[in-house]
Amino acid sequence: MAAPSSNSKSNCLVVLSAAVEGVSAQSFIQSFTLTSTAFHVQLATPGNKLAEFVNQDEASRRWLVDFKAKSLSNCISLSSVDVKRYQALLIPHAPGAAYDLATSQELSHVINLFVAEQKPICAVGMGVTALCCAKSEDKHSWTFKNYSITSPSVFELAKEMEFAVLPIIPEDFIKDNGATYSSSVCGAVHVVIDRHLITGQNETSTLTAVQNLILLSNQRQGKASR
Repeated sequence: MAAPSSNSKSNCLVVLSAAVEGVSAQSFIQSFTLTSTAFHVQLATPGNKLAEFVNQDEASRRWLVDFKAKSLSNCISLSSVDVKRYQALLIPHAPGAAYDLATSQELSHVINLFVAEQKPICAVGMGVTALCCAKSEDKHSWTFKNYSITSPSVFELAKEMEFAVLPIIPEDFIKDNGATYSSSVCGAVHVVIDRHLITGQNETSTLTAVQNLILLSNQRQGKASR
């Protein structure tokens, strides 16, 4: 059987923080490399601002220099996202997400449209804080109330120097807003799938979470084509 044409790929929206606290270089590279095998990938940031990639080593620095020279690195603004064009949404591990995405009304609009159509959503590590922006139509409850979700645990975050100034502690937010929280030991791979939502506890969980995003998207497309 002939391999499918790249034109048959669906579109995945990858949302990045533009806060100075940044996006994990390793989580982004793993996310982009893997999603590119299954999707046409479009990056988006608040206000079309440049993302700052943090915790780079020599290998990731070289990869990012090469990547930024390509048109694939061009971002669009969250305010210009046409949700109908995308079949999946991915938010990699980003310490900065707690500072900008977590309160973004534009991202809230995007997420709620994805939820309404049960399109796959994946958030990893501190990227899970981006989900905090999504409010129900009455604005009084969280869109992900009654979901099962993971994120960095309080114990994991307490080891970080920035813990005392974090605007959102994801474990507390999840529990306080009616969702079910779970975690594994610090640094372990831990991924939770509930309906169309996939969450990964930490940066280490990136590959497993994204693999499940691809599987869930393929499963959804398979049902739609029947």
